[in-house]
Amino acid sequence: MAKKPTQKASGGHSVSPLAPKSFPRLPPLAGVRLATAQAGVRYKGRTDVLMALFAPGTQVAGVFTKSRTASAPVLWCRDRLKGARNGETSARVLVVNSGNANAFTGKAGLDGVREIAAEAAQVAGCHAGEVFMASTGVIGEPLPAGKITAVLSDLARQAAAGAWREAADAIMTTDTYPKGATATAMIDGVKVTINGIAKGSGMIAPDMATMLSFVFTDASLPASVLQDCLSAGVGPSFNSITVDSDTSTSDTLILFATGKGGKHAAVAKASDKRLTDFRRSLDAVLLDLALQVVKDGEGAQKLIRVDVTGAENDGAAKRIALSIANSPLVKTAIAGNDANWGRIVMAVGKAGEAADRDRLKISFGGHVVAENGMRAAKYNEKTATRAVAGREVQIAVELGLGNGAARVWTCDLTHGYIDINGSYRS
Repeated sequence: MAKKPTQKASGGHSVSPLAPKSFPRLPPLAGVRLATAQAGVRYKGRTDVLMALFAPGTQVAGVFTKSRTASAPVLWCRDRLKGARNGETSARVLVVNSGNANAFTGKAGLDGVREIAAEAAQVAGCHAGEVFMASTGVIGEPLPAGKITAVLSDLARQAAAGAWREAADAIMTTDTYPKGATATAMIDGVKVTINGIAKGSGMIAPDMATMLSFVFTDASLPASVLQDCLSAGVGPSFNSITVDSDTSTSDTLILFATGKGGKHAAVAKASDKRLTDFRRSLDAVLLDLALQVVKDGEGAQKLIRVDVTGAENDGAAKRIALSIANSPLVKTAIAGNDANWGRIVMAVGKAGEAADRDRLKISFGGHVVAENGMRAAKYNEKTATRAVAGREVQIAVELGLGNGAARVWTCDLTHGYIDINGSYRS
């Protein structure tokens, strides 16, 4: 069971009041075995390495940060995916560590990745090219790769089905609770399962996927189909969340398909109608995990949904929505239960997209606060304040210019964010 919000998380911070009441029951998945260990990468007295072992032939897809200072594991995985997409290789192992991002670590960082891949391949009986990796934590610190390789042999022996909660725990950094989601789907009349875990709390403004997230299915799908499904699912989920407008060097989302579940008909294209239910369930898992990340935003007390409609196009709507969601002034106002709609006006205006003052309409929780170029005639301060005072807040902006629409999620900005980040390395 997940810790209650009144308790402390492993990092010493109170568990987010937006946390789920419990960690979901993720069922064992055919072709996936998991194990975790305390390697002492940075933290003491807690697990910090995850190893997942996959059945031969497991297909893989991924999306990664667009940061120009991407971490060494991200560079490694990008190269491995090229072979997977061409059908030249598969995925047999995933190794994840927390506490050290192995980013901006130069040649030593890449050497550490190769060292871990070689040892993981040795203990798993596969090629190094079939090993995928991810790291999260402090940027610029040399990775103690030896501490990770030292535990891999034991992890390979201990790996078992069903250790999803332990896996989610091991990849956390400033997270206050582990994040997991599961769903089932039908492919041509055959039931398949999708499980996912994620970590993320700060440095959240993905430009591809999320901080770290790993999704697994027992469906039998080729890498090209997985990639198309994943790339499409990222847009309305992980690429529609923000905590602090900062894109990580380590953002990694990888999808593995073992093909060891129920036998269904072969599917060669993501557009195949037989994949409709699978894609719907995959999207649901991705959105569930993404929202859990926002709810665990560093210092977060409120989940904020921003809906923008009537923009010139969807791209313009998304940029306006993110301008609102990333505004420190908007986020602090919501934190203080202040229905300051003028800050929404500001954020719309600074986005650089087309907007007409006299067509703009702004609502908090369904209550119209501004329209026709001024405060709404039926504006009520108490009603507006009540709309921004709860744990979940809805902001709606109608531009009246076209059919463009977008939805993004963020959280409020509290002093807790400063407390966490001001002492992150100490």
